[in-house]
Amino acid sequence: MKILLAVDGSSASLDAVDSLIRHADWYREKPDVELVTVHLPVPRLPRMSLVVGRNQIKRYYEEEGEACLRAAKKKLDAAGIAYNAQVLVGQAGETIVAHARRTRCDMILVGSQGRSAARNLLVGSVATRVLQLATVPVMLVK
Repeated sequence: MKILLAVDGSSASLDAVDSLIRHADWYREKPDVELVTVHLPVPRLPRMSLVVGRNQIKRYYEEEGEACLRAAKKKLDAAGIAYNAQVLVGQAGETIVAHARRTRCDMILVGSQGRSAARNLLVGSVATRVLQLATVPVMLVK
């Protein structure tokens, strides 16, 4: 089974990592894990390229993304679960679902902050957006 595990470095996303590790023996073989974090794109400002180059922006995404992935990688390594880690750039919910589709994942696993429905209406939720867009099963860990 191929599972997309989306993390952002929060305690909720690390709960999702812990859940995957606890339930890894549910599968005949250890799951094939796509470990991803999504960074919102840097706003494009007029003449920004005169000050900040593409390589600097790319390095920024990599450094920020690695910080979000670090704890999840450590937990998966300790559990002996192999993964392919990537830093993606875009709108989080849409990017997670598109990557799951592109890499042919069988399931998406995300942590949920556990906000109320009313708060999600005001603030929005990556988990809610993933649920709306996904064509594969989504497991939310709270």
